[in-house]
Amino acid sequence: MSRVCSVCGKGQVAGNNVSHSHRKTKRTFQANVQKVTYKKDGKAVNDYVCARCLKSDKVERI
Repeated sequence: MSRVCSVCGKGQVAGNNVSHSHRKTKRTFQANVQKVTYKKDGKAVNDYVCARCLKSDKVERI
C-alpha cells in the first residue's frame, strides 16, 4: 500500500530510533492515511487521505 495522501502529498519520512545509550538506528514514520470515498471534480473517488486533510475539511466525504 502506498501510504501517501492524495490531497496534500504527505508520505513517509525518515528519522532515528535513539536508545538510552544514544545509539541511533534508522526508522520511518508513516503518514496517518485512511482509505476514504470522497468527491473529486464531481466524481466519487476511492483513495488514501491523511487525517489532517479529513479534519480540516479539504475533502468532501461521501
